[in-house]
Amino acid sequence: MVLSSRRHRLHLFASRLHKWLALFIGAQLLIWFASGALMSFLPIDKVRGEHLVDRAAVVTIPLGTRFADPAAISVRAGEPVEAINLHMVDGRVVAEVTTGKGIKLVDAATGASLPPISAVQATAIANAAWKTVTKPISKASRVTEEGPEYRGALPAWRIAFADPDATSVFVSADTGRITAVRTGTWRLYDFFWSLHIMDWKNHEDFNTPWLLAFAIGGLLLGLAGTILLFMRWPFRRRKKRLSKEGIIR
Repeated sequence: MVLSSRRHRLHLFASRLHKWLALFIGAQLLIWFASGALMSFLPIDKVRGEHLVDRAAVVTIPLGTRFADPAAISVRAGEPVEAINLHMVDGRVVAEVTTGKGIKLVDAATGASLPPISAVQATAIANAAWKTVTKPISKASRVTEEGPEYRGALPAWRIAFADPDATSVFVSADTGRITAVRTGTWRLYDFFWSLHIMDWKNHEDFNTPWLLAFAIGGLLLGLAGTILLFMRWPFRRRKKRLSKEGIIR
């Protein structure tokens, strides 16, 4: 009798907990499932814009290029140099000098300091990386603050293309490197990502109190449902019926 009473109270508690949790968490569970399914459905290379922009292309430095003495470049930097990388920027060989204060470009042949990448140069870099033969009209704008669409090296140039996917190519003003590609597909993916991690403002923090609370609530919902499933399983009812009929003693 005592065992039956305890079982009844457990059943009642699990039923009520499951009902109220379903009311509060059910909508978010649907959002989690829907957003997860959509993000899994979208090809990641299309999300990253790899079908439109070639960020990995390497322009070979011409043979016979004369370079300034690395020691002279280090002296002109005025502080300890951490690294010197040579690469092509808009048809010119440059040395990317990294120090404790950041990165700056110098002419690899003379060692003279170069100004930051201009809007014209950034546009040329983005156009050179564009894969299709016909390049849509582009417009450059300067980016000085991070936002949901871009969290990379600053300052940067945003080269917006007038293509069907509203593609934007971000070029670092310090290095001339393409640091990000954003498309309409990426923005759709990012929107559902923000719903999935419940960070509706910055779209990057998956340790929010909301996510933690709903995750724990979803776990409790599943546990309560498991208890109810076990207590209402057909074999338990059949065993109880047979016991009452005297078949099982």
